[in-house]
Amino acid sequence: MSSTSRAFNLLHKWSIPSSKASTWSKRKTLGFISGKNGTRGASVWFCHQLHSSICEVTQDGGKIPPVVHSHSPKEEKSLSNNQSVGAFQKLPMVMPAIDILSSAQRKARNVTPTKGIANIAKRERNRAAKQLDTLMKELAVPLRTYVEIFPNKKFLHPYECSLIELTFGEGNYEKVLRRVDSLRKRLISVGKEHASLCAKSTTKREAEERLSEGRKKLQEAFNQGMNALDDLLHVAKSLRCMPVIDPYLPTLCLVGAPNVGKSSLVRILSSGKPEVCNYPFTTRGVLMGHIMLNFERFQVTDTPGLLRRREDERNNIERLTLAVLSHLPTAVLYVHDLSGDCGTTSNDQFSIYKDIKEKYGDKLWLDVVSKCDLLEPSASVHVLDDLDRYKSFGPEGAIPVSITTGVGVEELKAKVYQLLLSQMTRLPAKEES
Repeated sequence: MSSTSRAFNLLHKWSIPSSKASTWSKRKTLGFISGKNGTRGASVWFCHQLHSSICEVTQDGGKIPPVVHSHSPKEEKSLSNNQSVGAFQKLPMVMPAIDILSSAQRKARNVTPTKGIANIAKRERNRAAKQLDTLMKELAVPLRTYVEIFPNKKFLHPYECSLIELTFGEGNYEKVLRRVDSLRKRLISVGKEHASLCAKSTTKREAEERLSEGRKKLQEAFNQGMNALDDLLHVAKSLRCMPVIDPYLPTLCLVGAPNVGKSSLVRILSSGKPEVCNYPFTTRGVLMGHIMLNFERFQVTDTPGLLRRREDERNNIERLTLAVLSHLPTAVLYVHDLSGDCGTTSNDQFSIYKDIKEKYGDKLWLDVVSKCDLLEPSASVHVLDDLDRYKSFGPEGAIPVSITTGVGVEELKAKVYQLLLSQMTRLPAKEES
């Protein structure tokens, strides 16, 4: 029998069948720990159940505790292959690269040779090959898990695809996953090569030297590609912070120029508590709140402000607003500030308004003139054209509101409730699972 055949037989004796190893390694990497009576727990670095801590506000100001949903791994896999939003909250917790390396090295060192091997040289080469194979698997399996579980963009809701592209740039999300997979393949290649060399060792000393060299090469390969894991950790943290928007719930989207008072209105209309400051682009992402009305739940989103410029000149912050309007079934609450306090002139606001109304005018719509306590009474009742009327009163039918004095707040709430109830009839039917 050739030395190659003997080495193969040695490896075959202690190797785990691929199907079992895959299942065992994946469950271990995902952090499932068997408990009593068949129950399952979760490791310190994988959140099996991801909760939302947002409370809902009823019409009379009371709060309803959030509903927590959890899914088994099989359910999570099937849920990822559809166009329902919420995939980002099912992302696995990504371990820092240094923690993966330390854990893998510790587990590999604890591997012992197969029992019953009396010959010292054979026992040592068996131990060396097993330790290198374990080190390789402990480094590569978590990477494979990430590549498999992070969602493929073709299965995501168009809104979430837009969030990925606007947050990380077009194609960068896929590049990060490809780099992680390339690192995994490199580790497998190096690990198999040096485990095979260990299995072919003829003396105890040679096996020890090849084990040491294999450890060194695996660590070098991992260190060279660990930046990909750091980037994936950043991606996971960023995506998991994105608010979940349910496309089957009536949703009110606040739109307007920067600093016109959208965030202040979200605070009085819903449970959302966005930052309120007197400078442009306070809102740099989509913020979410909820309303309860007659035992029905509704969503309210605060979006980044829009400036007067061409479509191809808009920055990614503004494009977040357009992504909500384009891909989600929302009613629009358009906010106008004619006081001169927001930094965007009435002329520019009128231009932005006409552009957005033309593109998304098929949506249910409600106009609000904010900060009405700062407006001076119009000198003339007679207005010459649409722009003059807009500067004095806002769009036709707009509700004047002041958060400071409370003027128009109750009327606005009543109109919003009516708008959301009407929006319910426009929503797609929710598919039964």
